[in-house]
Amino acid sequence: MRISASLARIIGIANVVVVTVAIIGLGLMPSEGRPHARSPLGAEVQNSVAPPTLTPVGEPPGVVATPEFARQVSANELGLVPVMMYHRIVTKPLASIDRTPDQLRKELERLAERGYVPITAREFATGDIQVPAGKFPVVLTFDDGHPSHFALGVDGNPVPGTAVAVIQEVAGKYPSFRPVATFWINKEPFGLRDHASQATAVRWLVDHGHEVANHTWGHRNLRALKRKKVHEQIVRLERLLEKLGVPSSRTMALPYGTLPRGKKAARTGSWDGTRYDFAGVFLAGAEPSVSPYAKNFDRGAIQRIQSNGKRGECRTWCSQHWLEWLDRHPGERYVSDGDPARISIPEELRGNIGAKRGLQVIAY
Repeated sequence: MRISASLARIIGIANVVVVTVAIIGLGLMPSEGRPHARSPLGAEVQNSVAPPTLTPVGEPPGVVATPEFARQVSANELGLVPVMMYHRIVTKPLASIDRTPDQLRKELERLAERGYVPITAREFATGDIQVPAGKFPVVLTFDDGHPSHFALGVDGNPVPGTAVAVIQEVAGKYPSFRPVATFWINKEPFGLRDHASQATAVRWLVDHGHEVANHTWGHRNLRALKRKKVHEQIVRLERLLEKLGVPSSRTMALPYGTLPRGKKAARTGSWDGTRYDFAGVFLAGAEPSVSPYAKNFDRGAIQRIQSNGKRGECRTWCSQHWLEWLDRHPGERYVSDGDPARISIPEELRGNIGAKRGLQVIAY
């Protein structure tokens, strides 16, 4: 990246402070932006939007990357990937990290128009990046399992204005925009308290290609906890996911973006006979992530970008700034070769690939 290590550290620290203050503030604010009613999940819905058909993203038929083809599409699978961080999606923002449905829609449309294709955090962390040749992966992540992220109406479709409904709307307008995201939840996913409603919600999301994963049980600051308590916070949420009938988490997002004092405790550990081992642990933001194929990829501290415009501190580290930066520096961005069995890169980057990836490397 074209920023110094010291600047990156300063940006990261500033981001964690702002995110921490904003999230704490949310606990003191009235709930806003919740769907008006719920039916299998407790809502009555008005004007529900039918979801588009989910198009699986796999290996494009007939695409086998070669040096000539990789050069033709300017493939660079060691480039930077924007991992977008969202919190509440509400009509009247009450905190700096809130976004309105319209702001979310406009940002996703901008991504779609520029050739970005969503993948989940799990797919990114494990290196399972399958997007068409010449396109760019983007990871959409939503923290805290807020009611504004997802609720089902009486017709079984996502309630309009929720994050999932907005994603589906954009995918309906831009067919190449894969409607998937990662939702990191706590003990009451999407504001639901009874087991049946929770199970219905998370299973619907998983069945439609989304990832539902670990954001700890009680959203505690892990740095303030002893190692055993860190393990407990993570395991209790893993057990909830198991009871709800969804796969064990392969990723987790750190509450407030803070690592525990023993950094490895966030990625691997056990409590009360239950173990966990995540492929990726995600921070609170500051900059795009390096490729999971890169030598310097740290799966225990993966960077994200807070969704926001260029104002205040966000002038240099939120989504509008970084998406514009990537537009101005296309050579720094991850560009797919369309062939998941191969990693295509410019010749000068050959030395930056992590060892033992198990994939064929094409350097051109």
